[in-house]
Parts: sequence; C-alpha cells; structure tokens
Amino acid sequence: MSTKIATREAYGKALLELGRKNQKVVALDADLSGSTKTKVFGREFPERFFNMGIAEQNLMGTASGLALGGKIPFASTFAVFATGRAWEQIRQSVCYPKLNVKVVASHAGITVGEDGGSHQSVEDIAIMRALPNMTVIVPSDGVETTKAVMAMDEFVGPTYIRVGRSKVETIYDDSYDFRVGKASVLAVGTDATIIACGIMVQMALAAASELSGEGMSVGVVNMSTIKPIDKEAVVQAARSTGAIVTAEEHSIIGGLGSAVAEVLVEECPVPMKRIGVADTFGGSGKPDDLLKHYGLTSEDIKAAVREVAARKKAAVSV
Repeated sequence: MSTKIATREAYGKALLELGRKNQKVVALDADLSGSTKTKVFGREFPERFFNMGIAEQNLMGTASGLALGGKIPFASTFAVFATGRAWEQIRQSVCYPKLNVKVVASHAGITVGEDGGSHQSVEDIAIMRALPNMTVIVPSDGVETTKAVMAMDEFVGPTYIRVGRSKVETIYDDSYDFRVGKASVLAVGTDATIIACGIMVQMALAAASELSGEGMSVGVVNMSTIKPIDKEAVVQAARSTGAIVTAEEHSIIGGLGSAVAEVLVEECPVPMKRIGVADTFGGSGKPDDLLKHYGLTSEDIKAAVREVAARKKAAVSV
C-alpha cells in the first residue's frame, strides 16, 4: 500500500526545502497559510514571509514587485481566489511583463469537499491556460509536487501550480525526473490511451489495470504540465492506440481535455472522450461521494475507454 499525502502538504515541505536552498525565495499568502501549508516556511523564515491578509489582488501585485526586485515569490491562496479575485493582477502585473512569479493555489477541484461549489474551483486551469506567458502545472502526487516546486528554482517565468486538499496515493518515487512541459508515460497500450492530470492519474492507472482483466491494453500518460502541453506525447499516444480518453478534476471546458483535443484535431484526429466536470458547479459532500456524483471515478474512465475503443473499431470497419 503506497503512502498518501495531500499535494498541498508536499508543497509546504518543498517550499521550505527550496527556501533553505535559495535565499531569493520568498512566500506570500492571503491569510490562509495554515491551509495552503506555507506556514512552515513562515515559521523558519519570518523575514521572507508576507501575510497579505484577505487581499488577493495585493498579494499578486506585491509578488510582482518582489519579482522585479530579484526575488522568487511564491504566492499562495485557494485556487478559486487566486484565479478569480486576482485574475486582473495576474494578467496585467505577472503575465504581461512576464515576471518570475509562482502562483501555487490549493483547494482546487471538487475534492475540497464540504466547502461546496463556492470554494471548489473547476475552471482555474482554463483561466490560467488562456493567459499568454503562463505555465500551468497540475502535479499528480506528493513526489511530483515536490519535484515541480524544486524545478521552479531554475525555471523562469509566470507559473501556476495547482495543488489539492485531500490526500492522494503516491505514484512516483524519488528517482522520478520531472520536467516542465514533458509528459510522463506510466503505461503503454494498444487499444486506447488515458491522458490524465492531478488526482485523476491514480484513477487512470486503476482503470487501465482493471481493463487489462477484460483483455484490453490501455496506456496511461500523466500530463502534469497542461501548458505548454507535450504535443509529441499526445500525438504519439493517438498514433499508437488510435483512441484517447482524458481525465481531470476540472471542467471539461478549457482544461486538459480541451488542450488535448486542440492537439488532436490539428495533428492526429482520433476518437476521444473527456472525463471531467460537465459544465456545472461543484457541491457540498465527501470527496469520494463528489467524485462519484460528478463522474470522476475509475469506473467512469473505464466506460469512456470502452466507448472510444468501440468507436475506433467501428471507424476501421466502415
């Protein structure tokens, strides 16, 4: 049984490690450091930690100023606030001048749970992906989160990293080589490929394993960098299996599914199905119950794989 850790927990630990390594790293929060886990950085480096209060626009504006001063600012709050309340500041003060600001937003997706639809951001990837100069990363587990945060020491430019509240299975070990803009192929198949991000990667692996018992060969690709998307990996998966399913804890509009579809329609059109939140807001409930309610389980992925595989077969027989 693999260990479980929330990606927000891994972020807090990685930020502290990076802060010890590089004195240019500073952290900013919007009065949520206990939830975003930046408090561990603040305790050790109080002179490099700034609690901006419930003022997300100021959070991003101050982060931009610190970046202009040569610092590497990590600005954190809940995803719904970072991408909603502070969108204009991120656009005008971070992305437009292409500043080295790292926005790490927690409590993303429906697994926020009982906080309900007002706090469950299911559109944040789409909002950030639309901004020029913005890099968008959605880690799948604690190890990948740590690797992504540590990679920010050398990666320069506006970056949005999405982390979650709930604990997730650990997929990778410390040997994993995370690279911005590169997908991680976890399984190779012949019948279809599941391209997933975030917590849905573990669902994809479970679905592929269970489908193998039905005689299906299903590949799994972890597309942790949504932008810039790894076009080569998408096209390779489409050409090798001829059918694609995407899975994300986000709206099917504008996120991973849209990014993959954009590549496929231009480069290699194949049958495709998107698993995600179907153009609706979230609701209050237990994370597992919400995943089931909104169709974000391994069973839903399996049904989608069977569908695209059947469509592929039907197209060939015509």
